[in-house]
Amino acid sequence: MTTPTVLDSAPLDVLDAYRTCELATLGRDGTPLAWPTAVARRADGTLLVTTSLAFAQKALNVRRDGRVGLLFSDPTGSGLDPAPQIFVGGRAECPDRIMAGPQGAEEYWRMLFERQPHSRAYLSFPLRPLMHWYYLRLLITVVPEQVIVRPPRAALLPGPGAAGPPPTGTVELPGAAQLAGFPTAVLAARDASGAPVLARTRPAPTPEGYLVEVPSDCAAAPGPASLLVHRHDDRLNHMYNALVRGELRRTDRGWALVPSTVVEPMGSGAARDALRVLRHTKRSTDRYLERRGLRRPKVQWDRFRALAAPAPQQERT
Repeated sequence: MTTPTVLDSAPLDVLDAYRTCELATLGRDGTPLAWPTAVARRADGTLLVTTSLAFAQKALNVRRDGRVGLLFSDPTGSGLDPAPQIFVGGRAECPDRIMAGPQGAEEYWRMLFERQPHSRAYLSFPLRPLMHWYYLRLLITVVPEQVIVRPPRAALLPGPGAAGPPPTGTVELPGAAQLAGFPTAVLAARDASGAPVLARTRPAPTPEGYLVEVPSDCAAAPGPASLLVHRHDDRLNHMYNALVRGELRRTDRGWALVPSTVVEPMGSGAARDALRVLRHTKRSTDRYLERRGLRRPKVQWDRFRALAAPAPQQERT
């Protein structure tokens, strides 16, 4: 007999079909920081997320404060567009154990290799010296405590004033160039208890900041917040993401995010950024290990290759 879980209230076939979700953790200063990530649902009703040592900040955030939020809102590649959006609030844990092989996350890696075929190339001998950081992972387990199902993001499109240039005569806001390329963005805020909440919205630039629509079932409260934009193709390639940090305030015109800084971890997406990103991943991986007095684990290439191999086609009868 299967034990009921919180996730049972969600359309699980839809949740499983999403290629990515937006995961929000709480930064050291309490700002909810959202980034796109792949997620796998486990049979016990928990969700599995992994992160490389090169981008370990969300793991460090979880160890400090386990409250997280996940929003499944970009159905690109799922074959379900339009698809309902699914918000999951819960608590996460991330043991300080570096995984150099797929043990304990085999289904996650099978899913990733299938949905992101180009990542199989990282296992080739020529690329191994450059891509070892990609396979040194930390496992984050999320225990859902709340599920909210919302209408498809198509319900937000199109919209007047969304993600466009600022009004004539105003100073360009931080993040204007990044947000302008997207019709919607994901707002990451906090509720009254300080837990992260997420909602896809249409930012509209004004002199006060970016006006954002907050659905009635999203219990956002004034305080630190951020806006995430990201994209990928049907095969999780050609990725780009940017985060606009700031403060969520109530104004006479409604909710507004007053921006302060912009983060583009992968750069603008231009080819010239690739070398800079590789240098960053190496430095960040080395720093994580050095601070813990650890040697770099040896990646279990053969085990990953076994999972990455395409499934044999069944013989026709």
